[in-house]
Amino acid sequence: MNGPSAAGRGGTPEAATGAAAVAAPRDTDEPAATGTANARGAGTGISTATGSGADTGSGRAFGARLMAPLLLGSVLNPVNSTMIATALVAIGRDFHVGAADTAWLISAMYLASAVGQPSMGRLADRVGPRRVFVAGSLTVCAAGVIGTLAPTFAVLIVSRIVLGIGTAAAYPAAMAVLRAESRRTGRPTPRYVLGRLSLAALGSAAVGPTLGGLLAATAGWRAVFAVNVPLALLALLGALAWLPADRKDAGPGRAGSSGSLDPLGIALFAAALTCAMVFLLRLEDPRWLLLAPAGVLAGVLVWWQLRHPAPFIDLRMLARHGALVRTYLRQGLAYLVIYCVLYGFSQWLEQAYGASSFQAGLILLPMSLAAAVCSIVGARTKGIRAPLTLAAVCLALGSGVFLLLHGSGPLIALLCAGALFGIPQGLASTGNQAAVYAQAPADGVGAAAGLQRTAQYLGAITASGLIGLLYGQRATDSGLHEIALIGIVLGLLLLLLTLADRGLRPGATGAGE
Repeated sequence: MNGPSAAGRGGTPEAATGAAAVAAPRDTDEPAATGTANARGAGTGISTATGSGADTGSGRAFGARLMAPLLLGSVLNPVNSTMIATALVAIGRDFHVGAADTAWLISAMYLASAVGQPSMGRLADRVGPRRVFVAGSLTVCAAGVIGTLAPTFAVLIVSRIVLGIGTAAAYPAAMAVLRAESRRTGRPTPRYVLGRLSLAALGSAAVGPTLGGLLAATAGWRAVFAVNVPLALLALLGALAWLPADRKDAGPGRAGSSGSLDPLGIALFAAALTCAMVFLLRLEDPRWLLLAPAGVLAGVLVWWQLRHPAPFIDLRMLARHGALVRTYLRQGLAYLVIYCVLYGFSQWLEQAYGASSFQAGLILLPMSLAAAVCSIVGARTKGIRAPLTLAAVCLALGSGVFLLLHGSGPLIALLCAGALFGIPQGLASTGNQAAVYAQAPADGVGAAAGLQRTAQYLGAITASGLIGLLYGQRATDSGLHEIALIGIVLGLLLLLLTLADRGLRPGATGAGE
């Protein structure tokens, strides 16, 4: 995944080998003969699309100048989603709020991202990816300033919402840029290019807790927000200097496909998700009345999506692709457990174990390293079912280890527990991504990938609510053990879903199920 050589050695062009191998031919407008030739080349490890010496044009087209701003912009959302984990205790202390309240900082960004990712993807197809990327970078800068200077906790939540909207633009815009470059050169996007985007997102999310702990310990928690300003400015300058200008025909040109943003569908989805999120964040004192408007809004959303010619969420497509829906379910459940542990463990380390923000970040470092290594291994695995099965097993086993932890336990146990839990982070991410690209319809890979991110964010929002319920105002051993029990149950459920899913068989696409 680290370059053309890794791509050339990594495996075959079959759908099960990874996202890039499937996405590349679907996103090009090249003649059939060219696509066939590239497929044959990939099978022998000498594909001209991998950036080898025989394809210098492709190497220049997807070179460092194009990729630098795309990679930098794409890390802003995942790194911000996890970087705040080791700053939550300090924020709560300064604003005199507990874990149930600081959970809003997590969920607010995920709510904005869950709506923003598919919305920004459609907008990039309509007005051009460069414009969307630039606008997103400016929005991230504004969010960084708001968070750094926030005088109240409510303003801090606003900054996270703005941050979610701004960072949601980069990844779909990057994919649109790569699709446009592929059409311009008449070649599929090289496998290693898409692999770098995937690794950048997962790697930045994995190192986020350690980075956040370092910033919070050395410069205060406001540095976790301030760091976004220089990063976003670098991405902005790179985009202005190196990304190709948007063309009037930059969109895919399919009538009624991505030309309509379906603003009513977006608004209904956001409203229903907001009601559900507010309910989940107060599970310790449930606001049952919120379920009524959430249900009504969801019903209206379904009715509208079935009537709209280009819906925000294509329910008919999902009904035809049962395997794709099951992949979204696996993604949501896996990240529900992952984020429960990520945020719950980091708060427990500071409040129950007595570690500082910086020490908590260091203790989480083995988890980050294991996740990064397993993401590379998972992307180079030939199948899909095997890594997803191993991820489910490790989720259950890792949760079992957390069940044995207590505030006075040995440090080595904490490091081993974190490392074990890093394995499913890497394998679940790359495995489900490969499944999405293999199971999505040929003309809807981008929208399907956006919904995969939405499923992940829904899992994170639910995790925030569970942490608030189980911890209350302070993390405790009993709260961590309850989180571990939930992880064991969901890990075993994921294992059953993975083993029973016929759509994960070699050669299966899940279409028409």
